[in-house]
Amino acid sequence: MTADTLPPRPPIVVLCGSTRFWDALAEAALYETTAGRIVLAPTCDLKTPHPLWADPARADRLKHVLDDLHLRKIDLADDVLIVNVNVRLSSPSPRSPRAVPPILRSAPTVLRHPQG
Repeated sequence: MTADTLPPRPPIVVLCGSTRFWDALAEAALYETTAGRIVLAPTCDLKTPHPLWADPARADRLKHVLDDLHLRKIDLADDVLIVNVNVRLSSPSPRSPRAVPPILRSAPTVLRHPQG
């Protein structure tokens, strides 16, 4: 198969949500992949112990790197899927920590949520 004979690129979807819902993120990735989409998602759960982030200073640096990488994934995506468990998304306010982040509101992608 050559580049000329490849089928069109499938849509790229980025999964966004808290790693507290790691199982829900994995389930969403499974469904999105089997629907024929390229899935970009968090791959490091800093809440689960691991030697790569056992040192608190290293974990803090890594958190910033991962946050920046996630923003770049959003830049690449055609679609953003918000994965939440029993959390209502709302407009941003200082008292609304679970508001849709500004990067998602301005993303040139389709923003969707599994519950509609």
